[in-house]
Amino acid sequence: MTDKSEDIRLRLEGLVKNFESELQRNELREKVLSLVPMFRELRLLGKSLIPAELASSARDRILHYFLKYPQTIIHGDELLVVSGIQEYARRVRELRIQFGWSIASGLTIGEMMNEGEEFPQNFTGLRPEEYVLLTTEQDVCAAYRWNVANDIRKQSTSIRDRILAYLKANVGQPVTGEELRYVARNKTEWARRVRELRTEHGWSIVTHHTGRPDLPIGTYVLESDRQSPEHDRTIPDAVRRSVLRRDHYRCTQCGWSHEEWNPSDPRHLELHHVHPHAEGGKNQETNLVTLCTTCHDQVHAK
Repeated sequence: MTDKSEDIRLRLEGLVKNFESELQRNELREKVLSLVPMFRELRLLGKSLIPAELASSARDRILHYFLKYPQTIIHGDELLVVSGIQEYARRVRELRIQFGWSIASGLTIGEMMNEGEEFPQNFTGLRPEEYVLLTTEQDVCAAYRWNVANDIRKQSTSIRDRILAYLKANVGQPVTGEELRYVARNKTEWARRVRELRTEHGWSIVTHHTGRPDLPIGTYVLESDRQSPEHDRTIPDAVRRSVLRRDHYRCTQCGWSHEEWNPSDPRHLELHHVHPHAEGGKNQETNLVTLCTTCHDQVHAK
């Protein structure tokens, strides 16, 4: 404990002792007024736990706390203590939108888990007032993306179309579940629409557990602005994941992997049916191989 924290604690201890006499009185307002300085000292005590030289503002103290405990469930009450302000949720939103920190709420994580996204087991049942810093890497392009998201959010189209428009505006770049939820105007069905775009409409939207283990948990990437052939859209995610893992996330013909991805070569990995699906080939691991989109197109052209 710092010297400043100890000074505050001593003052608070004195206030608590003095309050013992107030409890014996019948006047309600006097009791309330005597508690006010205690609340002030408690707030100062919480702020003092993080030295000013490390974090001087409420927002900086919240960020410092998240960075000290990444991928840990943080309750809003904890942020209330370390920030020393009631409107801590606004500061969390600023850290997410303006400064690019991947802080997800319990509400968003729960909606992602309901649609099959995998998180640590202890994340099950998170409450809306709980938060998790998913990665300690700051996204410097986040502020620009949130401006784009705000424009798309206003469009009078379906939730699915708005989400797809936003993903297309960020092809090849990770976006967070919080961004997609915002584009969907905070509708709880947003995660289901993302899954439909991948599994029913053939858009190459990948996550940490659906083909891109290099991605942080809780992010999505539209790998290219093209839909998969209709017959490839019915491959279950579990089968797709197993085949990609078996083939070491590389094209089995040319060896291309996502480590070589760049905007001028926006390939991605797809699964190819050895025995054509149209001729009865099954969606089984033994009938599927990993190909990049270039090799896949060449195979079908032949």
